[in-house]
Amino acid sequence: MDNSILYLITFFTAYILSLILTPCFRYIAIHFNIYDKPLTAIKTHKVSTPYLGGLAIWSGWVISLVIIRFITTFPTGTLKNLRSVIIGSFLLLILGLCDDIKKGGLGFKFKFLIQIVACAIVVIGFDIRINFIENYILSVIISMFWIIGLSNAFNLIDIMDGLSCGTAAIASFFFFIIALPSEMIYVNFCAVALFAACLGFIPFNLSKSKKIFMGDTGSLSIGFILATVAMGTSYTKINPVGVFAPLLILAIPIYETTFVSIMRMLKGKNPFLGSKDHFPLRLEKMGYSRKQILIFVYILCFILGIFSYTIVNINDKISYLIFSFVIILLVIFSIRLSKVKVD
Repeated sequence: MDNSILYLITFFTAYILSLILTPCFRYIAIHFNIYDKPLTAIKTHKVSTPYLGGLAIWSGWVISLVIIRFITTFPTGTLKNLRSVIIGSFLLLILGLCDDIKKGGLGFKFKFLIQIVACAIVVIGFDIRINFIENYILSVIISMFWIIGLSNAFNLIDIMDGLSCGTAAIASFFFFIIALPSEMIYVNFCAVALFAACLGFIPFNLSKSKKIFMGDTGSLSIGFILATVAMGTSYTKINPVGVFAPLLILAIPIYETTFVSIMRMLKGKNPFLGSKDHFPLRLEKMGYSRKQILIFVYILCFILGIFSYTIVNINDKISYLIFSFVIILLVIFSIRLSKVKVD
């Protein structure tokens, strides 16, 4: 069967499953009283909201991959790579679920320990890592740092309806587009399935009457999948600078994590403890509505995705100009945001 047909089957399977499973898990969350309750000052919502949306996203993603497995024959090594992403993301899914359900959540030290185990399975056990770093030990360390960092970055930006999941959807789309010519099968299928599963969840996340959060269950597992997918394809066939394309595709969560951590440390605060100093909340303090902020972030994600596709397919001189342009804009943006007073 032609791969284009398989991608369409994967997309619609993941999308429909996510659409069906999201309200199902919402019902389960309500039945078992699994809510995100705004009991602390750092919460940005005012009404208790059901969790478990992350289970719907992950289930739609993984079930679509299992179905496509049984209707096609993958090249040698593809299933090994798929298993690694499924196993690792499943551990993060369970970790996030326990954190969502347990009153007060889990301690960040325990969460980091489980994340390290999940990363070790993928990076060391299945040898999915940053390959352009020749030193094996250094490659393993940076790869694990990359996965843990991205997993928590998507968790960090999950502070506004549609923000984290929408960012993940756009990132998945561009990983699929960039990996498509190289025929990195596991990257393509993982990306298109996650793109569709996120699209199926977003309408419920933005709904007023049927709202549901994906919680740490979703943000941690989604971040893990995207971080792993980012290491699964080559970006350098035309331009060696293309290896940094994932930094543009995932620029929003990376920027948010970096900006918040720096701002907290400058104030002598623990960067791992929550507070209302995220860049979208600063934009809200500046007078922008949440709808405007969401549209702005989506447009920015899409532009950065186009930039990433561009640097993979053009010469290195223009790539350097693009990176320089993005960095300058982010610095100016950061200086402006840093002047906004937060609680």
